[in-house]
Amino acid sequence: MINLLVEVMMKASRPLRSKLGLIVLAAGLALLTLTSWSLQSAEVDPNQIKFPNQFDSWQATVEQEEREDMLAQYPASIILWAGSSFAKEYHSPRGHQFAVADVTHTLRTGVAIAEGDKGLSASCWTCKTPDAPRLMKEMGIEGYSGANFVDLGREIKSVVYCSDCHVDGSEKLALPRPHAQDAMAKIKLPFDKQDTTMQGAQVCGQCHVTYYFQPEKSNKVNIPWIFGSTADDIEKYYDTRRFYEWIHPISKTPILKARHPEFEHWSRSTHAKKGVTCITCHMPATKDAQGNTFTDHKVAGAMDNFEQTCASCHSSKAAMVKKLDKTKANIEAKARNVESLLVQAHYEAKAAWDAGATWPQMNDSIMAIRHAQWRWDFAMASHGLYAHNPKEGVALLDMATEQITYGREALARVLNQLSVEKVEYPDYSTKEKAHAAIGFIEADAIKAKQAFIKEEVDKHWQPVAKTGY
Repeated sequence: MINLLVEVMMKASRPLRSKLGLIVLAAGLALLTLTSWSLQSAEVDPNQIKFPNQFDSWQATVEQEEREDMLAQYPASIILWAGSSFAKEYHSPRGHQFAVADVTHTLRTGVAIAEGDKGLSASCWTCKTPDAPRLMKEMGIEGYSGANFVDLGREIKSVVYCSDCHVDGSEKLALPRPHAQDAMAKIKLPFDKQDTTMQGAQVCGQCHVTYYFQPEKSNKVNIPWIFGSTADDIEKYYDTRRFYEWIHPISKTPILKARHPEFEHWSRSTHAKKGVTCITCHMPATKDAQGNTFTDHKVAGAMDNFEQTCASCHSSKAAMVKKLDKTKANIEAKARNVESLLVQAHYEAKAAWDAGATWPQMNDSIMAIRHAQWRWDFAMASHGLYAHNPKEGVALLDMATEQITYGREALARVLNQLSVEKVEYPDYSTKEKAHAAIGFIEADAIKAKQAFIKEEVDKHWQPVAKTGY
């Protein structure tokens, strides 16, 4: 491009034989040299030029910086997740621009590991950056997932981006993550056979979905939908293969963990049946200052854009907010009740084990804890459940209540057989007390994390790993 401009200037200056002409030519060449240097030294994003409104609204997700400490808000979760990294730190999500930085800084991903240790799987990067699909292609899927999270940190250069959802440089939708391609095929919704409405939902669903790390496949990401995508179907899959994420240190229960199953809940909702998707509500069509219509990529709450997203079906925002508040309060009350019952069950199981209980005696109780906690988690790990599919959320929590009640009744019989008259329950009324109950010293973990950030991340990782910190 620069060479072409030079050629044009040389031809244009031929008639200029005067000193002034030479001065103009010299100035023009100097300007071109500066322009060339500027273009080479600064990365110009072609998507920003081609899709400026979408790009700017995507960048605006950096404004969505507020988050809640969910462990402080719901300290019972610390007891339920004891033995896993989820009990260390758990915040509500922020805007897409923080995806890489938040997974970098959270206590859940720990620090650099000792040489020879396996550490945390690089699969934790999978939904945070378009560098993940790139690394999978370069290293092979299992080569990537078998690598250590920290070891690939220096390779992460960008955060959730256009190419995570589109064929790069175009509006055409794409599903670049292999685990999502496999999962959609399992439930007979192959991506390339869907209309753009369903493809849009699937694009969101490649990350806003539950998953686990497949141990026999070097911890690659896998969505457990062989039997279907309901909590029952996924539980059947896990139970059939005797899978568990960790053994609970208090009750010895083999625990299952749900991870933000928004796609699953949405897929069975009234909205889904009417063709209303994640994009309809969270990325509505809007207009810029010149009146041009574009899809808002800031990914905000549906109620923030009621007129564009909801008004065609719901006549009153006030009535809708009132209904949502009531539904949320009902789900929250049921969830807190289940949490209380689960905490008691974990400690009652501990008391039974301490008194000499055997696995034949404990099997029914332990399985009840496993299944009840799975349903509680499948409901509560889903962001916006009270709006996406409250009916299913209530059903999950009601079933969890039945299961854990049965489990505690079975535990009461075992405790009676073992002559256990008193069970010690912890005080978990605050995050600090719950952490003390499970023996986790948050200050030590924070100190180690800060040292890792200072010595590794600040010195060697890309700026995207520091956004918001």
